[in-house]
Amino acid sequence: MSAQLHLARPEHLPQILSLVEAMHAETGIDSTAESREAGIAPLLDGGPLGAVYLIGPARAPLGYLVVTFGWSVEFGGMDCFLDEIFIRPAIRGRGIAFEAIGDLCRTLKEAGVRAMHLEVDGADDSAQRLYSRTRFQRRDRYVLMTRML
Repeated sequence: MSAQLHLARPEHLPQILSLVEAMHAETGIDSTAESREAGIAPLLDGGPLGAVYLIGPARAPLGYLVVTFGWSVEFGGMDCFLDEIFIRPAIRGRGIAFEAIGDLCRTLKEAGVRAMHLEVDGADDSAQRLYSRTRFQRRDRYVLMTRML
């Protein structure tokens, strides 16, 4: 099974929204159809805010990745957040997420991105093992804090 990445385009919106809905339901993220579309649709037009990648065949994706871009003085330039990753439950455990994250990191490094960050549930040991295997490192000195606006 291939984890080949395909940059999602506006015509992929219905497929992606279905996957996002499944991911949010599974992980307990409280979202509405409107908020999911507002979060995904602007990323499909090739703008500078971020990108959505379909994992596997574009017609029947195995999952998706969302990456958003920022700037970091600490890291010396553009950085990004792996905002969401989802693999359909029936095909997990086959190395697809590992391969997709590796491909994404190589692609973004070639594009000049200096660092990638992510947030992981402190109780999700499986996700933490995956991210450790893909060379993400815990930054014990730092805590992600959020203020809703």
